[in-house]
Amino acid sequence: MNSQHEPQLATAAGSDDAQSDAELAADGDEIVLRWWQHPVNVLVMIVTAVLVAGMIGWLVGDDGRDVDTSEVDVGFLHDMRFHHEQAVEMSLTYLGRPDVARGVVPVARSIAFGQAFEIGMMFQLLVDMNAPLTAEDDQVMAWMGMPMDEDEMDGMASEAELDELASAEGAEADELYLDLMIAHHEGGLHMLEYAAEEAANADVRRYAAAWAEAQSAEIRELAALRSTG
Repeated sequence: MNSQHEPQLATAAGSDDAQSDAELAADGDEIVLRWWQHPVNVLVMIVTAVLVAGMIGWLVGDDGRDVDTSEVDVGFLHDMRFHHEQAVEMSLTYLGRPDVARGVVPVARSIAFGQAFEIGMMFQLLVDMNAPLTAEDDQVMAWMGMPMDEDEMDGMASEAELDELASAEGAEADELYLDLMIAHHEGGLHMLEYAAEEAANADVRRYAAAWAEAQSAEIRELAALRSTG
């Protein structure tokens, strides 16, 4: 992911657009939120990305060849999909909060879109392997020799933290989202790095390495935004 986003944590309340909204409110007119402030619009974009990813995988991946697979490949894809889903959830939640920083919004939008697209790729890899699309139990990380419950997975936000994000506004929402997403990405890195080395499937190894590099870049970008707050 490239880091062309502005690092400022200038809030929407201080912008010309927010000023226009205030004028509309004073006139008694209905305020129309920007498209990125509507979680439904963002969700449509994400679903489209997942479908496109799946279609691309179907077009280029179904060539009749035998597909290498192992416990590491399947376990990684199941667990990383679960991990990615929370990143999408947190990003959508943040994008729906009022008065959030315009410097953070494009990053959250990019993470939601990118991780949803990767989820679609993971589903297609599982289809290619003729593997179940979802795990049969709530245990994760067994493929790394460290089985645990889903809520114990590194980087996962707790229900209390998700609830706090869902009720936060403005600078508080900015700081909480950045903190949670940095921890979330850091928690996923060891899974990505392990799969990049130990997976049997060459595509899984390649994607895991690329996703690890992308998440490392996003961590740096998120940390830079956090430090300017």
